[in-house]
This record gives sequence, structure tokens and C-alpha cells, in this order.
Amino acid sequence: MDRSHIEKIAKTPEDRLLLAKIWDKLQAGFRKNVPASSPFLSPRELELTRYLFGNAPGLYAFGGYPEAERRMLVYLPEYLTEEALYAEDSPVVCLRATFYQGDNPNHRNFLGALIGAGVAREALGDICVGSSSCDFFVTEQIAPFLLQSFTGAGRTKLSLSRVPLDQVQIPEPEVQQIRDTLASLRLDSVISAGFRIGRSSAAQYICAGKAAINGLPCEKPDKAVEEGAKVSVRGLGKILLKSVNGQTKKGRISVVIHRYV
Repeated sequence: MDRSHIEKIAKTPEDRLLLAKIWDKLQAGFRKNVPASSPFLSPRELELTRYLFGNAPGLYAFGGYPEAERRMLVYLPEYLTEEALYAEDSPVVCLRATFYQGDNPNHRNFLGALIGAGVAREALGDICVGSSSCDFFVTEQIAPFLLQSFTGAGRTKLSLSRVPLDQVQIPEPEVQQIRDTLASLRLDSVISAGFRIGRSSAAQYICAGKAAINGLPCEKPDKAVEEGAKVSVRGLGKILLKSVNGQTKKGRISVVIHRYV
């Protein structure tokens, strides 16, 4: 690990500031042999930290539950096991907001309300909205403030409580299943099939920087997409290349795509 690598890894001035902040926080943990953690990171930001820290022992990417998209980079000394991530003093806190089911607030409503309440994006992890409750993840520093003051998302009144990380409720996402055949597993082909748009339109989204594979931006229409990959397109939504089922008699590739609705 070398702090000078930040200059090589960072793509923007914002990347440079973020990596320097994470470096200083985690290095303090390494030196003192105490737990330390970064803010919540997007998949792209987390990938940058992996280039910076490599396979340093004791580092975990953790967002409160196994499938979390936004995660912290957490350092645990040798005297702690991975179970410490789920303990009461975990750097990740789950808050549950219950509400009247008929109000039907969505992810955007909750994110907007939290940002409007003055919560920085780096203090927020995943927001998992169910039919009558929403489990969302925050830093331990911001949790007390929200428990006292976060009472509504738009017109929806909320009742907030803290939930142990082993009792989180992650709703099953609603998906539309799409079966299709593709000439190849190029990104533009997968997006074209998943969102029912022309391949040229798909390529335009990609070249405009609006597409990402597993949270990592991609501007190459011919980038190969692997089975199990999640593809998001800003303005269209998110899809999952659920399965690749081999070739048809005409030499095309049979696939199953899940589009999140």
C-alpha cells in the first residue's frame, strides 16, 4: 500500500479527495490497531479503493447485508472476526421507517427526503422500500439525529426505529422476465434486449456515459457482459443478465434478462 498511488488511481479531483480521506481514516486504524471505516461508497468508488489497498488483511466491504450495493470499507484488527460487522457497535446502522401502506412511497421519495433533511450521500447506504416499511442503512454518527427528526418522506408520515442487522427486511425486487436471443453478449445488445430499444439507441446511452455494469461506468458498446451481471442505464432503469443458455440452431445466444420494475 502506498499513498502516492492515489494520484495514479484517481480519475477526477473528487476521486483524489475521497481516496485521501479514506486512506487517512483507515491508516489511523492500522496504526492504532482499532476498527476504522470509510463512508458509504458506490461500486465504482469501492473499486478505486481496492486498487489503492489491494488485498490488505482485515479489510471488508460491508453495507449492512450481503447483497448491499453501497458499502463501507471497514478495517477489523486481528482480534475481531467478521461477526463484529453485525454487532451493536457496527459502523453501519439499519433504521426501519414504517408507514401507511396506501401512501406507497418509493426509493426516490426516501432519498430526496433524507438529502433534504441534510444527510450527506456518503452517510447513506442502500434504501430498501417494502409495502409498509423501509429499511435503510446509515452511518452510526447520523443515526441518532434521524431517529429524533426524520418523520416524513414527502407527504408520507414515518415512524422510525433502529433494527439489529440480523433482522433487516430486504424485499424481493419486482422483475419482468425477458427471453430473447442475441447475436453476442455485447453491452449494447444486452441493453437493447432488456429495455426494448434499438441497438443504436443503446449505444448512444453507453457512449454518453449513462451505462454501468455492476455499478462501474462503461462507455464501450462492445464490452462483454457476463452472466449474473447487473446493468443500469440512467433514465431507463436496471436489468440483470439472469442466465445465458447456449446457442440456438441459428447460432444466436439464448438469454434470460430480468428487468427491475
